[in-house]
Amino acid sequence: MADEKLKERFKTKNNDGINLRVAGHDGSVVQFKMKMKRYTPLSKLMKAYCERQGLSTRQIRFQFYRQPIDETDTSAHLEMGYEDTTDMF
Repeated sequence: MADEKLKERFKTKNNDGINLRVAGHDGSVVQFKMKMKRYTPLSKLMKAYCERQGLSTRQIRFQFYRQPIDETDTSAHLEMGYEDTTDMF
């Protein structure tokens, strides 16, 4: 039963990408409709978020389950599931 839930968490539609949300420190959540392939560096997400919010990538940090996200990390490397949320500080 637990294994099925875990498999479902990492299952993606069409197995070719994931949708991501970014939660800001102020409680706001930005939904990205862009799909990223699981092996695309997350720097693409970080840059898109900063452009949308008018921020510099040097001003903020991203985390996933309280672990810092490096620009070279991918959603596959971090085992992100479909529609997971990253935190921004």
